[in-house]
Amino acid sequence: MKTGLSLIALALAVAAPAVVHAQESVEKAKPEKPADVEPQIRTTKLSGAFGGQRINYAATIGETIIKNKDGVPEVSVVTTAYVKEPRDPGRPVTFLFNGGPGSGTVWLMMGAFGPKRVAIPGDARDDGAPPYPIVDNPDALLDVTDIVFIDPPGTGFSHLIGKADPKDYYGVTQDAKLVAEVIRRWLNDNGRWNSPKYLGGESYGTTRSAAVANQLMNETYNDVALNGIILISTVLDFAAGADTPGNELSPITNLPSMAATAQFHGKAGVGVSVEQFVEEARQWAIGPYAAALLKGQKLQGEERAAIRRDLARFTGLNESYLESADLRVTPGRFYKELLRDRGLTVGRLDSRYTGKDYDNAGEQPDNDPSFYGIDASYTAAINSWSRDVLGFKTTLEYQSISGIGGLWDWRIGGRDTNAYLNVTPYIGQALRENSGLRVFVGQGYYDFATPFFAAEYALSRTGIPQDRITYQYYGAGHMMYIRDEDRHKLSQDIRAFIRGR
Repeated sequence: MKTGLSLIALALAVAAPAVVHAQESVEKAKPEKPADVEPQIRTTKLSGAFGGQRINYAATIGETIIKNKDGVPEVSVVTTAYVKEPRDPGRPVTFLFNGGPGSGTVWLMMGAFGPKRVAIPGDARDDGAPPYPIVDNPDALLDVTDIVFIDPPGTGFSHLIGKADPKDYYGVTQDAKLVAEVIRRWLNDNGRWNSPKYLGGESYGTTRSAAVANQLMNETYNDVALNGIILISTVLDFAAGADTPGNELSPITNLPSMAATAQFHGKAGVGVSVEQFVEEARQWAIGPYAAALLKGQKLQGEERAAIRRDLARFTGLNESYLESADLRVTPGRFYKELLRDRGLTVGRLDSRYTGKDYDNAGEQPDNDPSFYGIDASYTAAINSWSRDVLGFKTTLEYQSISGIGGLWDWRIGGRDTNAYLNVTPYIGQALRENSGLRVFVGQGYYDFATPFFAAEYALSRTGIPQDRITYQYYGAGHMMYIRDEDRHKLSQDIRAFIRGR
């Protein structure tokens, strides 16, 4: 018996290490549990006067962590929310973002609708060097709506985490799905599912607004119905402004902006208002000019001469130059040519601005004076406000404008896969299927990045109800709110839009 027991014991002793090793192998084969990322959230209680009312509010800057299907954190999305106190779930809430893609919300937050703004010259002069005044902003919208500014990944402080694949997030639809998820999460976390809801953006942010509205209202049965979409400096149909040889839409949609700019600089439209001159340019562009361009090289003789004379009258350019350009002046050439006799160029984002190039012989400007004239002040302001006042702690650099546009997937499927992006049908469907939805469109006369006539063209297409679209126009450019009169007007126009629900 002893011998039998000893053999069994010996067998167990020999087998034990094998069992241990087998268990260790099983443990090692198990996938590692993803490490959680603790989101940083900072809330500061503040007070200010907005729209003539004294408002107490909570300013919360914080991260929303987005995980993949395996529970692995992949994105940190930073939002900055301004919520009136005491909290009222019946109040409207407005979600805002900028464009690019790759642009942080610095422009709308520190220039137009946030409780503080950076004060820079509004008359198209350079912003100079710091310190830049960061002042109270009575034009902020907190008297009529709570506001949530969203920085998608690659903008602001928002970023991809670990091994996240940019292809999963950098694209029209990918980005829209992510922003829609962030909105749903915010509504959930803040008890605001039954609040009136507004969505808005500037520049590519208007493209994003259309795509996000589609994700919120059309793509799932878990609808988040919107009361309004706010489009500022609108770009929806990218064919309308594509300066591609053979695309006759671009000269047509840019012509009224050229007329406004030529008038501003004293080259055309003397003695009439900008509104009147722009309307003349609209009608001529969509009528005689469009018909002439469609004739191509068949446009000859007196008919061609008549078009050339009118084009010179609207653009302020001489007829010999227009003939050399075959009656089709690209914006880049216009910026350089309009004031060549003064040795100046005009801006792209805001053509009221002028710049001086290295020399006067080039075909296009060296740079955009309407961007380098404002960017430093906004960068200083957003970092000072977010870090020093709201207390957000990070070693990351705030991305006012990042390079993710070069990684962007512009396809949205179907027939648009290999064509120009056009998200206008998303807005048409949303208006047709939501009788309570309205659209606000705000455009600057001196904006060549997103020309106002291109926005009008896109939104007048088939399938888009016209009776719930409101247009407003401003005497500045892409960021019309840098001009004090226009910031106040924009604020009042959007207040009226929100109250009009």
